[in-house]
Amino acid sequence: MHFDGAPVELAHLGGTIERFGQVHDVHSARYMIEPMTQLRNDIVSAGRPALEPSELARQIKLWGRELGFQQVGIADTELGDAEAHLLKWLAQGRHGEMDYMAAHGTRRSHPAELVPGTLRVISVRMDYWPGDAAAADALLKEPHRGYIARYALGRDYHKVMRSRLQKLADRIETAMGHFSYRVFTDSAPVLEKPLAQKAGLGWIGKHTNLLHRDAGSWFFLGELYTDLPLPTDTPVTDHCGTCQACIDICLTRAIVAPYELDARRCISYLTIESKTPIPVELRPLIGNRIFGCDDCQLVCPWNRFARPTAEPNFAPRHGLDAPELVGLFGWSEDEFLKRTEGSAIRRAGYEGWLRNIAVALGNAPSSPEIMAALKARQDHPSALVREHVAWALARHGTS
Repeated sequence: MHFDGAPVELAHLGGTIERFGQVHDVHSARYMIEPMTQLRNDIVSAGRPALEPSELARQIKLWGRELGFQQVGIADTELGDAEAHLLKWLAQGRHGEMDYMAAHGTRRSHPAELVPGTLRVISVRMDYWPGDAAAADALLKEPHRGYIARYALGRDYHKVMRSRLQKLADRIETAMGHFSYRVFTDSAPVLEKPLAQKAGLGWIGKHTNLLHRDAGSWFFLGELYTDLPLPTDTPVTDHCGTCQACIDICLTRAIVAPYELDARRCISYLTIESKTPIPVELRPLIGNRIFGCDDCQLVCPWNRFARPTAEPNFAPRHGLDAPELVGLFGWSEDEFLKRTEGSAIRRAGYEGWLRNIAVALGNAPSSPEIMAALKARQDHPSALVREHVAWALARHGTS
């Protein structure tokens, strides 16, 4: 059975689950209270060797590494502190237009409400820093080129991570028989960073990204919710100390205090999640960033220890690691869709893409090529695009 494109056991939706030809009520005491004991009995009855929880956890971590994850950890589902932080953030309106952040009640902070029967969360990390991409710091000083967040240069991470997590679930199923699980990759109401911290994958830094002492923050996270009562890992303690480089570097002052982010001022939010006009006072601060922003990560001392990814799916595609703004602005919608196929960049949408590039062109030094590109879009069908083009032209002293 599939739900939202991911395999789902019947237990995820309530009702029954089939194991070795026998149907069990997922709400029964035998299944809900002692899942590992019952599963072990089923496996033994089927002639398979049973794995103790500690041994299964060790195997899961080995399988995860074999599948390309740099780290695998296991967390329980207690997220009281993270829930309080989330509710405060929402009450302050710092989520902006991201209504989905408040749309799921407590399911985001109570995994068993999202997937009934969940006892543990297997959290995984996959590094993405593209070592062969154009140098990020240098690119930010080339205003005629566009800067795209390094995570979006390769294939859409959702697809890569989801596929690998499914393979991990398949390996567990091969060893243990059917079990209840669901795979997530930034695609459902999941507090992935607090869960990853509990699973020992790192700590949440002052910029609100997850940090690892040996890997920095250039990595993706994914989760496998499961009913298996596996032993949990030890959470990682905070190692930011007195450093506030990320706070100081943020051009739009989106990091309003240590560990507090106002998305409404964040360049990543403004160029990806927001579908409305970018606030005029923030446009000059965006520079040439046309999809996302990495400033707080580029300046973080812990990212000195980050290693380039060996995952070919995350290698830059279509020359988008250092593209010319004028060329990008000339793309038709068909070209946009073709060149961003299988890419996270599509999340911005074509109109958002043109909006962002218009701002970057307005921030670039004047040239005949830039003026011609902007004037060619003056009568664009989208009011959003037209308004940002007009702003950019005014920056160059014309209309």
